[in-house]
Amino acid sequence: MAPGLVRREPADTEMHKSEDGKTSYVYTKKRGYDVTRNSLLNKGMAFSLEERLQLGIHGLLPPSFISQDVQLLRVLKNYDMKKDDLDRYVYLMALQDRNEKLFYRVLLSDVERFMPIIYTPTVGLACQLYSTIFRRPRGLFITVHDRGHIASILQNWPEKDIRAVCVTDGERILGLGDLGCNGMGIPVGKLALYTACGGMPPQQCLPVTLDVGTDNEALLKDPLYIGLRCKRVRGQAYDDLLDEFMTAVSDRYGMNCLIQFEDFANVNAFRLLSKYRNKYCTFNDDIQGTAAVAVAGLLAALRITKSKMCDHTIVFQGAGEAAMGIAELISMAMEKEGLAKEETLKKIWMVDSKGLIVKGRDHLTHEKERFAHEHAQMNKLADVVRELKPTAIIGVAAVAGAFSEQIIKDMASFNERPIIFALSNPTSKAECTAEQCYTLTEGRGIFASGSPFDPVTLPDGRTFYPGQGNNSYIFPGVGLGVTACAARHIPEDIFLTAAEALAHLVTEKDLAEGRLYPPLSSIREVSVKLAVKIVEYAYEHKLATLHPEPADKDAYVRSLIYTPDYDEFAVDSYRWPEDAMTVQSCKL
Repeated sequence: MAPGLVRREPADTEMHKSEDGKTSYVYTKKRGYDVTRNSLLNKGMAFSLEERLQLGIHGLLPPSFISQDVQLLRVLKNYDMKKDDLDRYVYLMALQDRNEKLFYRVLLSDVERFMPIIYTPTVGLACQLYSTIFRRPRGLFITVHDRGHIASILQNWPEKDIRAVCVTDGERILGLGDLGCNGMGIPVGKLALYTACGGMPPQQCLPVTLDVGTDNEALLKDPLYIGLRCKRVRGQAYDDLLDEFMTAVSDRYGMNCLIQFEDFANVNAFRLLSKYRNKYCTFNDDIQGTAAVAVAGLLAALRITKSKMCDHTIVFQGAGEAAMGIAELISMAMEKEGLAKEETLKKIWMVDSKGLIVKGRDHLTHEKERFAHEHAQMNKLADVVRELKPTAIIGVAAVAGAFSEQIIKDMASFNERPIIFALSNPTSKAECTAEQCYTLTEGRGIFASGSPFDPVTLPDGRTFYPGQGNNSYIFPGVGLGVTACAARHIPEDIFLTAAEALAHLVTEKDLAEGRLYPPLSSIREVSVKLAVKIVEYAYEHKLATLHPEPADKDAYVRSLIYTPDYDEFAVDSYRWPEDAMTVQSCKL
């Protein structure tokens, strides 16, 4: 964060690097249980004897000294004993509450294994049952009744140096609808990925839920529900709460504190992005993050089809936040190839719950009007696909099975390599499965999904590894990049830059195996490379406020990366010269 932008306050804990930069030392005023019950400081039985004595925790731990590797082994053994993914989610969240370093060590030990637990698809079920599995609060809960006092609520958060805030109002959680305060699982999970995938220190990340009520009757009647028991507040009161929140966060943490909007309903998502994007450092992941990861998949697919973006006709199943964001970024990519803006829009078609979006249809929103074309009204997606013969179909409406067997076969009949993206989350809402796509297209389909699917082996022996178009390929790198250079705003070009950088990291071997994205196991490195590209773009276009500009941007970004390795606790102990410590005495 650029100096001088935020009021600094004394900290109970400070971190310093050794002169060679290889060891981190923690200085803390906390003692006793305040250390072992603080998830950021706790090392469990990895505390050395000297640390235990100096920190006043000797005797509060078993008399054994073990490494983080042994702790990891214990976690994995307990993890394997859990009976289902929800139990595994609860177990990992409890670990995060106890020992943050060990939690991230576990995640980084096998990102592909643990990401589906802490995020999609398991986090969807966790949010549905959030009030039932609730153990300890994480993040800040701000309600509509707190208007006029948000600044003081932010002061209750113990960390002062916050670089990234993820906020939701819980109205459109994944494809599951209004979950109210139970939606807190989303910003908590997102920010865990900021750290695991992007390397941002967890103490610099703040999850927030704005509780304005819920229209979910089942939650309102649930005696265990943890949120406000009232219908959603809308209109001016809602807008005033958002305005106050944005101002309070920027006043407290600086104008270059990133504020990521997550899972807001369509009615608010577009207008809030438009309202705040040029005033604050903010983006909407459902609109812009989804767009970047989808366009990255399309750009990788172009290497298979040996074509340009402007050669394609694309039909969307869905016309909400994700569809609009992806369509806008596709249009920008086509423009970059030399096609006029008006012509790019003509290559993009959308089907919503009322059918094909065409000119003259009643009650179209401003966003939908831009993609309405002259055409007869058609109600069924299958008819639209047969009529328009698109080269790509993208599902983002959370309508399970929307890509029927007939639609997939039709796509294969008029495309040598049909592009089929079933991007809805969680897995239960996917438009089709990877197996359906590869089987019905005889292995010619180019597939990507929002949630993970297992590899598919066809009767002829070929095995395909479905590409997961997970936003975690984008938002951690974007977050790391914009906070690294203290950018004040995030223009749309940054997301096209991120998409191009991500597509560039896909190897020919990946493409041959059906992957449109790098393996999740390499996501830390992917995020770093995206962040470097974003930092370069920010300085080139005068968006960065961190000065002087780092000469080696790759080295600078890597210097910021969080490590789950335990820090050493340093006690400032030393001696004076003997003569200076001579005890003065006298005869009485």
